[in-house]
Amino acid sequence: MIFKKAVLKHCLFHIRVKTMDFVDEVSFQVTGGRGGDGCVSFRREKFVPKGGPDGGDGGNGGHVILRVNPQLTTLFHLRTKKLYKAQRGHHGKGKNMHGRRGETVEIPVPSGTLVYDTDRGICLGDLTSAGQTLIVAEGGNGGKGNARFASPTRQAPDFAMEGKTGISRWIRLELKLLADVGLVGKPNAGKSTLLASLTAAKPKIADYPFTTLVPNLGIVPLGEYRQCVMADIPGLIEGAHEGKGLGDRFLRHIERTRLLVFMIESHAGDIGAEYALLKQELKQFDATLLEKPRVIALTKTDLLGEAEKKGLPEQIDRCRCYGISAVTGEGIGAFKGEIGLQIGKMNHAASS
Repeated sequence: MIFKKAVLKHCLFHIRVKTMDFVDEVSFQVTGGRGGDGCVSFRREKFVPKGGPDGGDGGNGGHVILRVNPQLTTLFHLRTKKLYKAQRGHHGKGKNMHGRRGETVEIPVPSGTLVYDTDRGICLGDLTSAGQTLIVAEGGNGGKGNARFASPTRQAPDFAMEGKTGISRWIRLELKLLADVGLVGKPNAGKSTLLASLTAAKPKIADYPFTTLVPNLGIVPLGEYRQCVMADIPGLIEGAHEGKGLGDRFLRHIERTRLLVFMIESHAGDIGAEYALLKQELKQFDATLLEKPRVIALTKTDLLGEAEKKGLPEQIDRCRCYGISAVTGEGIGAFKGEIGLQIGKMNHAASS
């Protein structure tokens, strides 16, 4: 009993550490820099009587900016810091010298990051393309120096404006990975094995449930200089939408996928029932997911005899079924061909 408790404690710790490595939601405060104050100064030079005001303007405060870095796939690097504050603008000086602008703070984020204003509950932006930027906290404007207020009737203004305060807000970043194909299935359906066989990704593979604790991405070559991004989502079980197993926390990462692959073990007792269960869990999470094109992969056909392989369904719910084995490579060519065909159709429809 003591040994079993120790093993369970180790497994729970392992799951907790692994899921912490993949961070897909963070919150922190951002504050733009305050603008520099304008200067009150008067020209003082020999042989220049009544030189007049020459106070310069203060510099604007720096912004806080989010910029997409395509090398990132998680928000893990932002999990600890809770305040990002830009530099304030420098004050104006005499001789009409304006203050320097405050330095901008740039925060790198992965593609697919949604940005929300926590207090107002509104979406500030959706960052999807490499290099895309979003100003989340503007710096305040610098104050005007007294030279700005000189006029024929007010030749010696002895006042200037203070710099404005920068915007300050709490923001929440939510990551939804960008992928062309999303793999959906129960634990140990062969999703990680398929991803490893088709791409250079190295997901953890083992013969026990929930070896995939976080989403994994890989690039699948489709031939003729074409490729697609495939996402492996942690396994679903009945009641996942209620929090059972790993729950549906990671299903948000297939909301942006263009094609869903339902992965079902070919030796499952009732393939139709397994498919219906997966559909129901997706529907409970977001019914619009079922509007996406779908392909069904019947995995682990290397465990079947020839007669059993011939008995596999060719179509379920108007979706093509492909018997595949990521271990032997059986059926992988036809399966990749179908993915390439579906992606090609969607690309053509998007460009027309």
